[in-house]
Amino acid sequence: MRYLSIFSILVLLIGVVHAYEDHEIFDLVSAVETAEGKGTTFYSWLDVPSSASVAEIGRAYRKKSMLLHPDKNPGVKGAQERFARLGVVASILRNQEGRERYDFFYKNGVPRWRGTGYYYSRFRPGLGIVVIFLTTLTSGLHYIVQHINFKRDLARIEHIVGQAKLVAWGPKMIPSNHRRKVKVNLGGPPRLDEDGNVIPGRAIDVVVESNGDVFMLESDGEQTPINATAATAPSLQSTWFLTLVTVLISRLLRRTKQPGDTTPVEASEDGETETGTGTESDLPEAGYHVQDEKDDDIKPGKVGPVSLKAGGRRRKVVRKR
Repeated sequence: MRYLSIFSILVLLIGVVHAYEDHEIFDLVSAVETAEGKGTTFYSWLDVPSSASVAEIGRAYRKKSMLLHPDKNPGVKGAQERFARLGVVASILRNQEGRERYDFFYKNGVPRWRGTGYYYSRFRPGLGIVVIFLTTLTSGLHYIVQHINFKRDLARIEHIVGQAKLVAWGPKMIPSNHRRKVKVNLGGPPRLDEDGNVIPGRAIDVVVESNGDVFMLESDGEQTPINATAATAPSLQSTWFLTLVTVLISRLLRRTKQPGDTTPVEASEDGETETGTGTESDLPEAGYHVQDEKDDDIKPGKVGPVSLKAGGRRRKVVRKR
């Protein structure tokens, strides 16, 4: 098992190396055709046949490099890139393994689809494009799941309606003149009914009208129609992203329309604003009493009483003895 794992890893590494070399050849083929003209190959650029030997390729490279050298083409746009590209082409053709890989694509053609890894490494989409792509992909998958569930619900409804009519009207499916209440088996493990009889699977109470309408009878006596409208149809509006956007917008609008909280100021009976009541710290020092008297009643030689209204109510403080 260990040797098998090692062998698998080696095969995988070889495949990765070949893929990298192939991607390099793809880029070089595209660059040569763009710069030298459509249909230009490595061999035609060096002006040698595809069966040329390594020595012939070397001589052709030296001859071509003298013509394309940047020093002999001053001021020519892209001269440096063409000269460097020529060196890479000659290096691939003079390498046995690299030439075998190029000859394979030279004879069979460069594939149009070069793998997701190739295109991703070349284009490298930004974060925004990736988010948009993933959002679109997951929303599309969500819509497909909704469509599958809708079809399944329709099939289940048709099955329940068919079973209810079969029990109510019989095998010949002759409509009855009266409504009938029947039980429809929904499957599942067997259970006992109210009378103790064994019912094979879960069942529901169904009412079949004379016109063919079928209703499910709830425990509280309410009747729910069983038809195609009971199934939720797929909708792009109900996919997760659009649902999230709708919820966020509705919450934002609700907050903007909600008025600010205002606390009314309570006023006293005489129209003045009540700011507070008296406390013990508002009272005079101990040793003096407070009572409601006139100034004429103050005896000489003694501290006169001080009137104080604390908390809206008159209180009398008696001097301690």
